[in-house]
Amino acid sequence: MSASGTVAVCPSCGRPTESGDAFCEACGTELAPALISTGARDFIPSCPVCSVDPSLPQPVAVTADGYCENCGRKVPTGRDHVELDLGLLAGVTDRGSRHSRNEDAMALATAVSPSAGPAAIAVVCDGVSSSPRPDEASLAGAQAGVRVLLDAVRTDDDLKEASLDAVHAAAVDLATLAAPGGSPSATYVSVIATSTEVMVCWLGDSRAYWLAAQDSQRLTTDDSLAQEMVASGLLDEAAAMSAPQAHVITRWLGADVSDPEAHVVTFTPPGPGVVLVCTDGLWNYLPEADGLAALALPLAATDPQRASGELVTFALEAGGMDNITVVLIPFPLRSVETHE
Repeated sequence: MSASGTVAVCPSCGRPTESGDAFCEACGTELAPALISTGARDFIPSCPVCSVDPSLPQPVAVTADGYCENCGRKVPTGRDHVELDLGLLAGVTDRGSRHSRNEDAMALATAVSPSAGPAAIAVVCDGVSSSPRPDEASLAGAQAGVRVLLDAVRTDDDLKEASLDAVHAAAVDLATLAAPGGSPSATYVSVIATSTEVMVCWLGDSRAYWLAAQDSQRLTTDDSLAQEMVASGLLDEAAAMSAPQAHVITRWLGADVSDPEAHVVTFTPPGPGVVLVCTDGLWNYLPEADGLAALALPLAATDPQRASGELVTFALEAGGMDNITVVLIPFPLRSVETHE
């Protein structure tokens, strides 16, 4: 029985299933797969100008790489704006106002650990725009990472080791995208939140924060030239962030990095709050944890989907210069039904 009192059944074969099952025992269907920001499956790309021109034969073709064959415009894709909601956590990713495509990607999942109970999992990647196919790189990284983390939670594996394994799995998948002329690259940040702790793993400058009524804090340290200047004492953070090369990252996922060295930290929440995972499309406009907490709370604690959307709207209204991705995980976690 689910929490609502209804019998949980497999969406594929209709057989009854036990609450918390990861797979249907009858047919093997995954009951609570990760959600990925790939866009709607039935999305059909079309040129917003030529598709409504009565003088042109319809439909106007769109190339495989997303350009209108008639006018050459970059055509919107199903990834331009995606909202994902799993109850325990929710996220929104948006192309922003200035980019022609969304080079961010997110993957969200929930699971039940045999020892720790409910868990919320998030992976967020930001494609490096100066590398080829950054949108594919971010999607590959998020998909590969969340698969490893979801399996680890379900089988009660060590979450620190699993976090590092997920980074390496993502690196392997990105390596398959390599081609003469460059290596697709992306930043990476993952979070596994359980009833007692938050495991954070990252490369690059996508961030995780702890937002609370008191003592909000950033949980990650950027791998960037700006952060190196701050750490060495050359500049304070405000001056470093305004430097011309501030956003040049010093660690990343890519086919040109065979053994990525990721950071892993474990955070024990001191009380109620919200974990925020985001790309620089948000934190560029509001980098301090206290400021983000003031903007997100208290809504984020009870309605993470709506609060994620409001944070994205804030970034868009502030200029929307980059792709924006926001994921919110309220803590403590509520009980989770992995399927209905």
